Amino acid sequence: MTAPRRLPSPNFGDRRGGAVPSLIVLHYTATATAEAAAAILSDPALEVSAHYLLDVTGEVCLMVDEDKRAWHAGRGSWQGQDDVNSRSIGIEIVNSGAAPFPEPQMAALEDLIAGIMARWRIAPAGVIAHSDMAPDRKIDPGPRFDWRRLARAGLAVWPEGAGQGDPAGFAADARAFGYPDVGDDLLLSAFRLRFRPWAKGPVDPWDAGLAADLARRFGPDQGH
Repeated sequence: MTAPRRLPSPNFGDRRGGAVPSLIVLHYTATATAEAAAAILSDPALEVSAHYLLDVTGEVCLMVDEDKRAWHAGRGSWQGQDDVNSRSIGIEIVNSGAAPFPEPQMAALEDLIAGIMARWRIAPAGVIAHSDMAPDRKIDPGPRFDWRRLARAGLAVWPEGAGQGDPAGFAADARAFGYPDVGDDLLLSAFRLRFRPWAKGPVDPWDAGLAADLARRFGPDQGH
């Protein structure tokens, strides 16, 4: 992987409480260009940033050093822990939210995530969506993002071989996997956004089976 281009943002601080990264949070920029995203992520008045900005061409820009606390995640939690900014590395992917993610960008993202995981010993289950940890506020990186591709490369997780389950157990299993304590409708929307973006209607046995598999294999009690 080519060394990232440095594009420093002033919007960062120290990680709190001695925290080290255990999560990688993926975002989309909701901008048409990397230049527009960089302007937002480096504006002191806006108080937002990310560690990395990834262009559609595959160019990677380092905006905040990995050992610092970038301001990308905001309010939310994962696996019962808040202050996600102190526990994560944020990657902003240039995308409008409705467009596919081009091959050069996805290939560069895979290389970037693999390096971060190796440096900080982050497990695949620690690679999450902004919408996972903040389902009441966010939908990025959105329904066009290929989570299954990352999982096949060992860079995220995916429910494999899961059958149908009891819909009554869906919410508990989704929360056991890591989702925050939000309303059941928001929980289902966030879960489907990542794992079943085509699905409609109320929670069904397939949602339940997938959530049960994820909770069993990757919940915090499993040591992943």
